[in-house]
Amino acid sequence: LNLLADCNAVLKALQPIFQEQGMTETVHNWEDHGYLATYIKKNGSFANLRIHPHGLVLVDLQSYNDHTKGREEVDQLLNKVEERMKELFHGNIKRVKRLPAILRGGVIDRYWPTADGRLVEYDIDEVVYDEDSPFQNIKILHSKQFGNILILSGDVNLAESDLAYTQAIMGSGKEDYTGKEVLILGGGDGGILYEIVKLKPKMVTMVEISFASNIDQMVIDGCKKYMRKTCGDVLDNLKGECYQVLIEDCIPVLKRYAKEGRMFDYVINDLTAVPISTSPEEDSTWEFLRLILDLSMKVLKQDGKYFTQGNCINLTDALTLYEEQLSRLYCPVEFSKETVCVPSYMELY
Repeated sequence: LNLLADCNAVLKALQPIFQEQGMTETVHNWEDHGYLATYIKKNGSFANLRIHPHGLVLVDLQSYNDHTKGREEVDQLLNKVEERMKELFHGNIKRVKRLPAILRGGVIDRYWPTADGRLVEYDIDEVVYDEDSPFQNIKILHSKQFGNILILSGDVNLAESDLAYTQAIMGSGKEDYTGKEVLILGGGDGGILYEIVKLKPKMVTMVEISFASNIDQMVIDGCKKYMRKTCGDVLDNLKGECYQVLIEDCIPVLKRYAKEGRMFDYVINDLTAVPISTSPEEDSTWEFLRLILDLSMKVLKQDGKYFTQGNCINLTDALTLYEEQLSRLYCPVEFSKETVCVPSYMELY
């Protein structure tokens, strides 16, 4: 409302609407803090009416409706609430906002959070794959817009629509991989490997498991069966004409390569995003990220390039902290960054 609410007047105006539904009323009055009225129906549906003195009026309605008629009844009740409020306050309503229903406990979970704490409802219509590995829960869900989406322990990783992500972490078409030695850390969905193999490299080595990353053998198994638009056929075999996939912890592999003096033209780190934590000295993911950075520099040729993901563009503090880590490496580096829209993330990355 545009004015202070007469809490008692709002309550009396809306009471008949709920009483007509045969709902039992309980009212709580906190003097300076307004009213809370609860209305309970015999079928278990209930509504909370919260009236704040400063002018905010909230109506939350919960019901179990698995049929069209039940949803229509909910809409009719809320329409009556809106109409009665408009009659009561005329031009003094600042804004009316009705949010779509959140469907809880459904067979298909359509709600997944973004990195910066927003809740996104996806158009998911099928659970394609749902398994627990020793490391994490692995889901592949089908979206009408984005195709199959890989979700690891509640984190949206990649969808079949997300070629923009893969292209960006490879240098957005500006790099010539012909005849080059490439090391991929992570990348278990197979998207990076599939795209690089097309570019005729000398050899691509993908190191595929780390306790601090999101990848394990079961991820590969799920992706090679249900994410083929992303990975093609490169995950069908662990060795190809110009690539090999090592199911090993990347840290000892990197240390071994450094000791052997093996060097790469490109290192692509797809293990984990920049942590959202802004306490790098206390967060083990930051510690892991710094270790991977240092080890990667030791196997990268002096004129080589290191590509990695950042995170949601809204996480400005965390991204700045990551850039600070680059200045602390044992060797000097130059860096640049790029922002892309990854379709299934529904955010700039």
